[in-house]
Amino acid sequence: MNDSFGWLDVDEIGERLFLAFPDRDPFSVRFTELRRLVESLPGFEPDPDHPVNEKILETIQARWHEAREDLADPDED
Repeated sequence: MNDSFGWLDVDEIGERLFLAFPDRDPFSVRFTELRRLVESLPGFEPDPDHPVNEKILETIQARWHEAREDLADPDED
């Protein structure tokens, strides 16, 4: 099984960002920093046929936010 993922794996990236940075607010992260954070995740391998763009970064931010909502401690309301 291949554990690598690329820019189009936005759900995977969102979950991994939440696990790596649980206290960060995804919407406070600039796209330049978001790109660096994603590229630093273990297993990330960009696909030259699918480069990153603003739409992908926006979607990653949304998935990261959703992961925070779904996976956060339910007692923290």
